[in-house]
Amino acid sequence: MKKILLSICFFGFSTIAFSQAGHIMQGVGAFNMSMGGASTAQPLDISGALQWNPASISAFNDKIIKFDIGLFYSSPELSSSLPAGMMGPGSPAVSGVTKDDRGVSPMPALAMVWGKEGSKHTFGASAFGISGFGVTFPQEANNPLSPGFNPTLNSNPINYPQQAGGFGHIESDYMLLQVGLTWAYELSDKFSIGVEPTFNYGTLQLMPNPTANPSAAGYPSTNKASTSGFGAQFGLFYDSKVGFKAGVSYKTIQNMSKFEFKNTYLDNSTGTNEFDMDYPAILSFGLGYSKSDFDIAIDYRMVDYKNTNGFSETGWTPTASVKGFGWDNVSILSAGIQYKGIKKLPLRLGYTYSSSPIGSDVAFFNIPATAIIKNAFQFGFSYAASSNISLDAVYHHGASDGQTSGQILNPMLASSSNPYGAIPGSTVAYDMTTDLIMVGISYKFNKQQVKL
Repeated sequence: MKKILLSICFFGFSTIAFSQAGHIMQGVGAFNMSMGGASTAQPLDISGALQWNPASISAFNDKIIKFDIGLFYSSPELSSSLPAGMMGPGSPAVSGVTKDDRGVSPMPALAMVWGKEGSKHTFGASAFGISGFGVTFPQEANNPLSPGFNPTLNSNPINYPQQAGGFGHIESDYMLLQVGLTWAYELSDKFSIGVEPTFNYGTLQLMPNPTANPSAAGYPSTNKASTSGFGAQFGLFYDSKVGFKAGVSYKTIQNMSKFEFKNTYLDNSTGTNEFDMDYPAILSFGLGYSKSDFDIAIDYRMVDYKNTNGFSETGWTPTASVKGFGWDNVSILSAGIQYKGIKKLPLRLGYTYSSSPIGSDVAFFNIPATAIIKNAFQFGFSYAASSNISLDAVYHHGASDGQTSGQILNPMLASSSNPYGAIPGSTVAYDMTTDLIMVGISYKFNKQQVKL
């Protein structure tokens, strides 16, 4: 039992404030979130335009600055079970559920666009948290080392102490901040192109760290490691000027430096290891239509995890550390509608669907990967406080729509017929819901102040 669960890899993703599809954020800012994240062909606010299609900022002819802040709450649950006899001859089956106790996390976004009536050039700058995860699963109190251990009650073996074969307290923190500098150019009054070089900074902390080689004392905890990197985004935007709009954008892989972990094991021995994790390429297509009091937006995105370091590989190394996530590509459908029939108070509804990148065969390698939200629903509105100031708000609710589940894996059982070492009769599963309240404020400078 002790060696079996020490092999559990837990470093999958669960959002603190950003992602809804794998570890990709669903939208940026209260306005864009309330449209389900759809913005590739419908640039209704500057944050969504800067995030999803750099060419679409040509729709703005003013100098605008926007800031958003949200409070994000997730409620992931991690469960597992082992069949009878796994804890010794005659021992009963054990199973249990552990709830995350992380609490509320912040979600900020900052954007700015410089436009001018009659100019073919539009510029923008943004600082967005484009990815993040974090879980806090406490150690199982009802474990084999506790005096009152009762295996017939709720007892989650994954959260047993490492001395008892589990992982104990599981905690992770990851964030990726992206700064973008955007330029759009109008080839004609209907067609624009855009380019955005991107610069990234990220941090990651794991407890324990399954990317490191385990020792006799189990897997280590780590310091908070950092990474930096760069990439780009390119876009095309078409506005018919009679309501119909179309857009396409491509965000390249964000090539990141390797995380360098300084590890500390339970016996106080130390070591180091590296882990290479990039941000995947994203291809987006969008359609938009505006008429009278209605704006409609639909986006489709493909997230290319299969060709991204950290996600393309999976399985065990020869020393029982974990190669990577083993994720499939993700398809995302975003849709939103805005109604402007109420003076100064436009209303919005949004919906987002995401496929899951995690198959049952690799569910174990992504134990806290509770960031997989299949269906998300949003309601939002704006209030025009003046000709210069607009306030935005959104409420989001998402659900994984069922558990992601598989079997517990053990590298010592791996073979040609059982490549990941699945333990017969075992289970591991996780699911979650998410809730977000976000507000934003945008300020439009007087036109006479705008200079290029």
